[in-house]
Amino acid sequence: MNMARVISVRDLHFQYDDGTIALAGVDFELAAGETVAVFGANGSGKTTFVLHLNGLLEGRGAIEVCGLPVRKDTLQQIRQKVGIVFQDPDDQLFMPSVLEDVAFGPLNLGLSPDQAAARARSALEKVEMIESQNKAPYHLSAGQKKRVAIAGVLAMDPEILVLDEPTTFLDPPGQRALVKLLGDLPQAKLIVTHDVELARSLAGRAVFFQKGRIAGQGPTERIIEQFHWSQEEYKAC
Repeated sequence: MNMARVISVRDLHFQYDDGTIALAGVDFELAAGETVAVFGANGSGKTTFVLHLNGLLEGRGAIEVCGLPVRKDTLQQIRQKVGIVFQDPDDQLFMPSVLEDVAFGPLNLGLSPDQAAARARSALEKVEMIESQNKAPYHLSAGQKKRVAIAGVLAMDPEILVLDEPTTFLDPPGQRALVKLLGDLPQAKLIVTHDVELARSLAGRAVFFQKGRIAGQGPTERIIEQFHWSQEEYKAC
């Protein structure tokens, strides 16, 4: 890669307490501004891998984020740099109002209530949800909840976005709106997805996980063809 690396992973291994080997030697790099799709069947290691990138899981190997090693003493800095948007936005939305939800992260960074609210409003404007700032999250549609969850991550001003199955629960218009939103964001992105059209629209490169390893990586279309990957195949896994 000619561009600066924002993520560098070397020989990452992870085993769950029940003995399941989830990662068996993963090497990966992500460049600034790059979008990479992460494909693979259920249980192939995709989600386990991305949860290592901001220290939610800790395995064996070396991980650097924006030049910082991922360790217990750097986790606060790392988590400001890597924002994870989970598959189900209800896992991230828990405050009484949309504005309070999006301001929660900045408040925890030590910003004043006024500063946190200003940053939250800016993030909501980016995702076109500012008019819903006083609504309760549970009153929103699935697509609106997804946008608010993304705003909550953007309010932390991360350099990298990690999105786990971002089109889940969205109807086709919601999926198209999400593609446009993500395409307009400047951050480097890692998108765990089974949605090949989403990957084609956003990701110049893809990696394919099998049995805890990256079995292939390269241009998105080539990886889709190489592994005969499709949404139907994912559903059959």
